[in-house]
Amino acid sequence: MNIEEILTSEKIHLQKMHELVQHSINEENLLSQKLLETDEEISLSLSQRLADKIASFGGSWKFIISFLSFMLLWMIYNVSYLFFGPFDPYPFILLNLCLSCLAALQAPIIMMSQNRQEEKDRRRAINDYMINLKSELEVRNLHEKIDLLIADQMNSLFEIQKKQLELLDKIQKQTKHKDKHEPIE
Repeated sequence: MNIEEILTSEKIHLQKMHELVQHSINEENLLSQKLLETDEEISLSLSQRLADKIASFGGSWKFIISFLSFMLLWMIYNVSYLFFGPFDPYPFILLNLCLSCLAALQAPIIMMSQNRQEEKDRRRAINDYMINLKSELEVRNLHEKIDLLIADQMNSLFEIQKKQLELLDKIQKQTKHKDKHEPIE
């Protein structure tokens, strides 16, 4: 095996390693795309979308400010005896009943939305775990490939060194042979 053949085989090994790494990168992209598609594939029913909208509105500053404004207007109207007199006098029993009904309806709706969000988070955590596991396996594979590449390179270097030593021996023999036949001046 001469030096050109050794260098050619080294080039072929590097090209194969490059193809393996590229294939691994492409597989990782496919896995990530599949995981993103699973989140988009889930279609929500009308009641689920409505529950999400109610929960997002019920937990916003817009809801809090508007509801406080409504309660203040209710109380001011019933305390000031405008027009025909108060329809809900001071202990505001009707207002308390409305607040209780609102809380009784809003709590399960918010819980439904939170349960669905928790399920989404659980799926994302599983997807993250799978990606991390795949990454760990890829890192291990890359370590093995690099170790094999280093071993191949060491073998190639030893082969090249062996050829160089053989060439040096030939050169030394030729120079000794020339020295014996030529007269010294």
